[in-house]
Amino acid sequence: MLDNALARLDAALGQLEAAARRRVEAERGRANLETELALMQDDRARLAAELDGTMARLGHVEAAAGDVDQRLMRAMNVIGAVIERVQAQQPAEVEAEETE
Repeated sequence: MLDNALARLDAALGQLEAAARRRVEAERGRANLETELALMQDDRARLAAELDGTMARLGHVEAAAGDVDQRLMRAMNVIGAVIERVQAQQPAEVEAEETE
Protein backbone atom coordinates (compact mmCIF):
# COMPACT_ATOMS: atom_id res chain seq x y z
CA MET A 1 0.00 0.00 0.00
CA LEU A 2 2.86 2.40 0.80
CA ASP A 3 4.52 1.55 -2.50
CA ASN A 4 1.27 2.29 -4.32
CA ALA A 5 0.93 5.68 -2.57
CA LEU A 6 4.56 6.53 -3.33
CA ALA A 7 4.04 5.63 -7.01
CA ARG A 8 0.96 7.86 -7.19
CA LEU A 9 2.84 10.67 -5.45
CA ASP A 10 5.75 10.27 -7.88
CA ALA A 11 3.35 10.36 -10.86
CA ALA A 12 1.63 13.47 -9.45
CA LEU A 13 4.99 15.19 -8.94
CA GLY A 14 5.97 14.30 -12.52
CA GLN A 15 2.74 15.84 -13.83
CA LEU A 16 3.29 18.94 -11.69
CA GLU A 17 6.87 19.32 -13.00
CA ALA A 18 5.64 18.91 -16.60
CA ALA A 19 2.92 21.52 -16.05
CA ALA A 20 5.45 23.91 -14.51
CA ARG A 21 7.80 23.43 -17.50
CA ARG A 22 4.96 24.11 -19.94
CA ARG A 23 4.02 27.23 -18.00
CA VAL A 24 7.60 28.53 -18.03
CA GLU A 25 7.90 27.87 -21.78
CA ALA A 26 4.57 29.60 -22.39
CA GLU A 27 5.73 32.64 -20.41
CA ARG A 28 8.99 32.76 -22.40
CA GLY A 29 6.99 32.58 -25.62
CA ARG A 30 4.72 35.34 -24.39
CA ALA A 31 7.69 37.50 -23.44
CA ASN A 32 9.18 36.93 -26.88
CA LEU A 33 5.89 37.89 -28.51
CA GLU A 34 5.60 41.01 -26.35
CA THR A 35 9.16 42.00 -27.27
CA GLU A 36 8.45 41.42 -30.95
CA LEU A 37 5.22 43.43 -30.71
CA ALA A 38 7.06 46.32 -29.04
CA LEU A 39 9.67 46.28 -31.81
CA MET A 40 6.95 46.27 -34.46
CA GLN A 41 5.21 49.19 -32.77
CA ASP A 42 8.49 51.13 -32.68
CA ASP A 43 9.02 50.38 -36.38
CA ARG A 44 5.48 51.50 -37.16
CA ALA A 45 5.96 54.77 -35.29
CA ARG A 46 9.29 55.40 -37.04
CA LEU A 47 7.80 54.63 -40.46
CA ALA A 48 4.81 56.88 -39.76
CA ALA A 49 7.16 59.74 -38.84
CA GLU A 50 9.22 59.14 -41.99
CA LEU A 51 6.04 59.09 -44.08
CA ASP A 52 4.88 62.37 -42.55
CA GLY A 53 8.25 63.95 -43.33
CA THR A 54 8.22 62.62 -46.87
CA MET A 55 4.69 63.89 -47.45
CA ALA A 56 5.73 67.34 -46.20
CA ARG A 57 8.75 67.36 -48.54
CA LEU A 58 6.50 66.25 -51.39
CA GLY A 59 4.21 69.19 -50.69
CA HIS A 60 7.20 71.57 -50.87
CA VAL A 61 8.41 69.99 -54.10
CA GLU A 62 4.95 70.24 -55.66
CA ALA A 63 4.71 73.91 -54.66
CA ALA A 64 8.17 74.59 -56.11
CA ALA A 65 7.25 72.75 -59.32
CA GLY A 66 4.11 74.89 -59.64
CA ASP A 67 6.19 78.03 -59.15
CA VAL A 68 8.71 76.89 -61.76
CA ASP A 69 5.87 76.11 -64.17
CA GLN A 70 4.45 79.63 -63.77
CA ARG A 71 7.87 81.22 -64.27
CA LEU A 72 8.51 79.13 -67.38
CA MET A 73 5.14 80.11 -68.84
CA ARG A 74 5.88 83.82 -68.22
CA ALA A 75 9.35 83.44 -69.76
CA MET A 76 7.93 81.66 -72.81
CA ASN A 77 5.32 84.41 -73.23
CA VAL A 78 8.00 87.11 -73.02
CA ILE A 79 10.23 85.26 -75.51
CA GLY A 80 7.25 84.78 -77.84
CA ALA A 81 6.46 88.51 -77.67
CA VAL A 82 10.10 89.40 -78.40
CA ILE A 83 10.15 87.04 -81.38
CA GLU A 84 6.92 88.57 -82.72
CA ARG A 85 8.34 92.08 -82.38
CA VAL A 86 11.56 91.09 -84.14
CA GLN A 87 9.62 89.41 -86.95
CA ALA A 88 7.35 92.44 -87.26
CA GLN A 89 10.37 94.75 -87.55
CA GLN A 90 12.18 92.63 -90.14
CA PRO A 91 9.78 93.28 -93.05
CA ALA A 92 9.97 97.01 -92.35
CA GLU A 93 13.77 96.87 -92.36
CA VAL A 94 13.78 94.84 -95.59
CA GLU A 95 11.48 97.41 -97.26
CA ALA A 96 13.70 100.26 -96.04
CA GLU A 97 16.79 98.55 -97.49
CA GLU A 98 15.05 97.94 -100.81
CA THR A 99 14.07 101.57 -101.17
CA GLU A 100 17.58 102.75 -100.54
